[in-house]
Amino acid sequence: MSRVVSGIGMTSQRTRTRMIDRLREEGIRDERVLAAIAAVPRHVFVEEALASRAYEDSALPLGYSQTISQPYIVARMIELLRDGRKLGKTLEIGAGSGYQAAVLAQLTDEVYAIERIEPLLARAKLNLRAIQQFKVRLKHADGQLGLPEAAPFDTIILAAAASRVPHALLQQLALGGRMLLPLGTGEQFLLMVERRAEGYVETRLDSVRFVPLLSGLE
Repeated sequence: MSRVVSGIGMTSQRTRTRMIDRLREEGIRDERVLAAIAAVPRHVFVEEALASRAYEDSALPLGYSQTISQPYIVARMIELLRDGRKLGKTLEIGAGSGYQAAVLAQLTDEVYAIERIEPLLARAKLNLRAIQQFKVRLKHADGQLGLPEAAPFDTIILAAAASRVPHALLQQLALGGRMLLPLGTGEQFLLMVERRAEGYVETRLDSVRFVPLLSGLE
């Protein structure tokens, strides 16, 4: 990869530290999540022409009508999933360029990430290799179907908005596990689903805006 992984100028460690300070000001309290985000060079995972904007708190285009989520949303979702527990075996739906999977891999040893758009999956593989992150297992698949061969998962996180909770993902959630997803086609919000002995418990959380979760492969 041609760009400098360690970062220079607008992609330097100093710029990344300012992003972490902003996340604290915006209410992120989990220091392990903040440390995980600080450890991942986000500029490696965005389009090279947008590298100078990598540490802004905004979603950025990846092509194929997909985006890399804003750092606050990544931090907030992982913080919610970690609250009072470990992530354990984690499944990410919508790997994109691999950024969120790289952050998750700082916090747990088992990360599976699904991406339905093959060129993005290939890019994610290159990006993760560039930062020498080899814990993430990437799969070209339809995210709505999950990854039954590796189930059950303690944690499932979706990086795109579903119109309804995918049934296959509920089936792949371990007892005691948590799934967090953006839900809705117009107004969207984060939905936490916890699998307990008595059944699934849903909690509506923050309002958000994500690209839609699509089915099929490209």
